[in-house]
Amino acid sequence: DRGHYSKDCQNFESVFKMSRKTFDYICTLITGDFSRKTQGFRNFRFGDKTILALEDQVAVALLRLTTGESLLSIGNRFGMNHSAISNITWKFIESLEDHAISHLKWPDPEEMATIKAKFEKLQGLPNCCGAIDTTHILMCSSAQPNSNVWLDCENKNSMVLQAVVDPDMRFRDVVSGWPGSMDDSCILRTSGFYKLCEKGGRLDGQMELPGEPAGSVVREYIIGDTGYPLLPWLMTPYQERDLSPAKAAFNKQHAAARMVVQGAMARLKERWQVLKGELWRPDKHRLPRIIYACCLLTNIMIDLGDTHRERAPASHDHDDGYYQQFSNVADDGAVAQRDVLCQFVSR
Repeated sequence: DRGHYSKDCQNFESVFKMSRKTFDYICTLITGDFSRKTQGFRNFRFGDKTILALEDQVAVALLRLTTGESLLSIGNRFGMNHSAISNITWKFIESLEDHAISHLKWPDPEEMATIKAKFEKLQGLPNCCGAIDTTHILMCSSAQPNSNVWLDCENKNSMVLQAVVDPDMRFRDVVSGWPGSMDDSCILRTSGFYKLCEKGGRLDGQMELPGEPAGSVVREYIIGDTGYPLLPWLMTPYQERDLSPAKAAFNKQHAAARMVVQGAMARLKERWQVLKGELWRPDKHRLPRIIYACCLLTNIMIDLGDTHRERAPASHDHDDGYYQQFSNVADDGAVAQRDVLCQFVSR
């Protein structure tokens, strides 16, 4: 059954964790590259010398990303050597980078209006544009033998993914490649997202809140946990002890809204097992591209309404074993805005 795996597999959706509709769309998306851009790419063969069709090559790559199995193990499934599996997977990732980029972008004004409405309806947070978090992607301990930069606080070699997601758990901005030794606040400040927000290129819109006191205005913002600084465009929870009922209510709503990013990270690792546990042959230049490809594929499933994406992971704890970080940085204007939001939520 090695030949035409994508067609012959009786349990297609359970193996690939996506619908046939999504699979076919992905094939259509990249078909030009597979047939035109790399002529030799069409000549990969199964063990029985049958040439792999486009669908078979996509199946090979998806199986690698979905199961996280070694190149050797997947090669044995198809009767192919591990180098062919690697080449097919990388051609697939390159094609996704070229043709699926429209599935991972910052929202346009119309989309943003919908996102804000969902956050306010679900958790009562007005003018909220997203939720941010980070997660650690583990690397083999032998990947960087002469450097401790990848060694994180849990004494593991890891790379960090930072992501901003919307209420539908769609990835809206992602950055990876930074070593696990860096904390959330530092990674944020080195990101292009931070620079855009600081310059007013993102999250610069304002909203006048209804009710009393009249004239209360809040800027567009995202929400993050205590590991992030409190900024005019980034609202974090209150950290002091003995919170007032209003502040406790705000923190409760804030935590509930953050569940979307925690769930998105947990589902990402659960669905794409190549990101969960130590990769077989990690590469600090290639690993960020693997992560990005998995985020693209996740968004494609959301955009196509693929019900397989709705399968919840056992836990939203996507960074099991890592302690909660804390930042004491607080912008004065952000403190005032959070208080305004707190009053609004408590009403």
